[in-house]
Amino acid sequence: MIEVKFTLNGKETVVAVEPGETLLEMIRKRLNLTGTKRGCEVGECGACTVLIDGVPTDSCLYMAGQINGHDVMTIEGVATNTDLDVIQQAFIDNGSVQCGFCTPGLILSAYAFLKTHKHPTDDEIKRGLAGNFCRCATYVQVMDAIKDAAVRLYGEA
Repeated sequence: MIEVKFTLNGKETVVAVEPGETLLEMIRKRLNLTGTKRGCEVGECGACTVLIDGVPTDSCLYMAGQINGHDVMTIEGVATNTDLDVIQQAFIDNGSVQCGFCTPGLILSAYAFLKTHKHPTDDEIKRGLAGNFCRCATYVQVMDAIKDAAVRLYGEA
């Protein structure tokens, strides 16, 4: 076992992990945060997306032992207290949630995307979400939610 120290959803965290254990396994099994989903386990679907130092990352491909000193945000860290984040509320308001399996990864990717794209175009949104796959095909609603969240955050273009 090796000990890793990092910030998780704004809190300093120390966890003992096995060599070869993925960040996804650590988050779900050791920390009991089940919002990060296990999908393809080869980095293609984005269901396991977390933010590492603000960058969307497939946690199924990231070794837990490498997380030392980094900042990690899971879907559980997006809302503050009992209030949903703007992007979470926009997903609800725009009907962007179907089965919900891909939703955490999409929200985290959108959260990071909106930090650098205040008035995104459809093409920018498509590129920003390229690592996330939704089997329910709610892409139009997801794009609407991201544009809606951008207006709520930054005003009209």
